[in-house]
Amino acid sequence: MAEENSSNGKNGKTTGILGRVATEVKADVRSLMIDLPAKAKEQVDLLKDPTKTQVYTSIFRHKHDDTPRNRALGVLSNAFLHLHPAKINRDAVRYSYTWGMGGITFYLFIVLTFTGVLLMFYYHPTKVQAFRDVLYLEHDVPFGKLLRNMHRWAAHLMVITVWLHMFRVFLTGSYKKPREFNWNIGVLLLVFTLLLSFTGYLLPDDQLGFWAVTVGTNMARATPLLGHEGPFGHMLGMTPYNDVRFGLLGGSIVDANALLRSYIWHCIGIPIVASVLMIVHFWRVRKDGGISGPAAVVLESEVKEARR
Repeated sequence: MAEENSSNGKNGKTTGILGRVATEVKADVRSLMIDLPAKAKEQVDLLKDPTKTQVYTSIFRHKHDDTPRNRALGVLSNAFLHLHPAKINRDAVRYSYTWGMGGITFYLFIVLTFTGVLLMFYYHPTKVQAFRDVLYLEHDVPFGKLLRNMHRWAAHLMVITVWLHMFRVFLTGSYKKPREFNWNIGVLLLVFTLLLSFTGYLLPDDQLGFWAVTVGTNMARATPLLGHEGPFGHMLGMTPYNDVRFGLLGGSIVDANALLRSYIWHCIGIPIVASVLMIVHFWRVRKDGGISGPAAVVLESEVKEARR
């Protein structure tokens, strides 16, 4: 009897637990049947208006109401948008005024960096392999000729766009106060752009590159103070074996040392320096009041009747 009573007690407890579980499951099913349509409608509404989603609100932390304050907060509090000013002169961004040359130059630098990294996978900076690698890239690598020509033409275009950008800045007087420092940074960027093209000339190790570097480094012998043929060079003890030409080539002739030094300057040294200068250049554009533009123009709709 005692065993029967204990077994009945256990069965009763089990039945009670199962009953509670069944009741909770039924309640959950009822709530799902009620909540699912509402949540489905909510998701459909979010798809119609993505600005209400959690992902969007986690990125853009302020409402985009049509007020100057909210628009400024939406820009300044975002990691990507804060790189741009909250307000700009409408006339300073006209293509007829800026020509867009600064942005195009930076875009070409990105193209050159991307294609240059891909070219490095197929290139060895040695006298034996360099020219063979160029031939292999052009004739055997899929789209290799396209890749090399993209890099080459982007380099030519970057030189042209840098010149046009500085020409526009000069024509519009954008080098004047308070932008004198940034103008000097731009001049340095022009110099490093030309150096990038010059150091890249030797890398194919063909006749064009060999003689271009030979002529260019021979000109360096006449550098004041640093060249043994230049003014005051002999006063500093400059000789053909310790002047600036010897330092550029790593020797007295254009050979394997010159190829290796051109490769290192072209792929590592100059791009790093140019990148730092570009960061400073963009930062100073912001700190100096944004893109320099013509005098502010007031629209006819914004003109208010002057007080008497």
